[in-house]
Amino acid sequence: MIKRGVSLYSYQQEQFFEKMMWKDMVANVRGQLGTDGIEIIMDSIVPSYPFPSEEFIFDWNNTLARYDMKAVTADVFLDVHQFRDHVMNHKEAAWRLKNDIIIAAKMGFENVRTLSSVPIDVIEMALDTAEKYNVRIGKEIHFPIPIKQRTQKKNKYGMSAVRDFRLVEQIIDLREKTGSPYVGLVPDFGIFQKRASQVTIDYERRNAKYPEEVDFIVENRENYSFDDLVELAREKYPDGEMTVTSMERIALHEPVAQPEDIKAIIPYILSIHGKFYDMTEIPGNPGCYEDVCIDYENPVRYLKECHYEGYINSEYEGQRDQQDRGYAFLPDEVEQVRRHHEMLKRLIGE
Repeated sequence: MIKRGVSLYSYQQEQFFEKMMWKDMVANVRGQLGTDGIEIIMDSIVPSYPFPSEEFIFDWNNTLARYDMKAVTADVFLDVHQFRDHVMNHKEAAWRLKNDIIIAAKMGFENVRTLSSVPIDVIEMALDTAEKYNVRIGKEIHFPIPIKQRTQKKNKYGMSAVRDFRLVEQIIDLREKTGSPYVGLVPDFGIFQKRASQVTIDYERRNAKYPEEVDFIVENRENYSFDDLVELAREKYPDGEMTVTSMERIALHEPVAQPEDIKAIIPYILSIHGKFYDMTEIPGNPGCYEDVCIDYENPVRYLKECHYEGYINSEYEGQRDQQDRGYAFLPDEVEQVRRHHEMLKRLIGE
């Protein structure tokens, strides 16, 4: 059966305002959600990262043992500017990744997640350490990276204009070339996002020089290609200040991956990011929740059909588009994660 977990990143503003520390988060996952999976972003949870103290390592392992928790995935970012006097070359980056793997092993994690932008040769150079310490390396498959490339058209504007769409194939090729089970994929449910979240649209509208420019993009996102829409918006609002990134966030109207695509990569999945932005009650079904902009039902159905038994770790990000409104308007992160797990339990069939 599919397992449920939580990325502690979901509680970022609770941590920022010192309402919850990592121990409180772990206790909440066990006590309120009744599950055991934990994912972290290393540099937000681990003090003195990337050189944590032995005292912290002991405290971490002791706390997880106390609550009978599972350290599933540690997210790492591979800061290539760490030395400040130069950008790391690939060998240096591999040594940095190896150090992350060793930290993850000491904390009991099964996986480390790298960003999709980490070069494949860096991962390959770190594989010997992954095997030695029994920690798998997972490359994240994040929007706008598809699982399967269905078109050769490359946008002039936006994230898809600068991303390598062979990232999934590169990992599969490396796995087959080396025969190592210590490399795989960490897909993010954002690839199944079918339209912009309302909290994102509201944020962009609050912060736009011309709110009607946001309305124009939203109203026309299905009528034009993204490249054409950018140029039309710039022509219509020549002194507007919306960035291409902002336009892309609200222009989304179809997913970059189809739900059935996930079947092809299930043997390579190490864990899954359960991305969500706003869990709202399903009309006519009190106590049942969904994120209306992300398709969960169909991908989860395929995961079940193909007997995926790993973790989906909740990753709440909707608070980031509401923080500009001020403290009094901040969403309840704990409640949002609870609602997400209501949905996961229902879809998984617990």
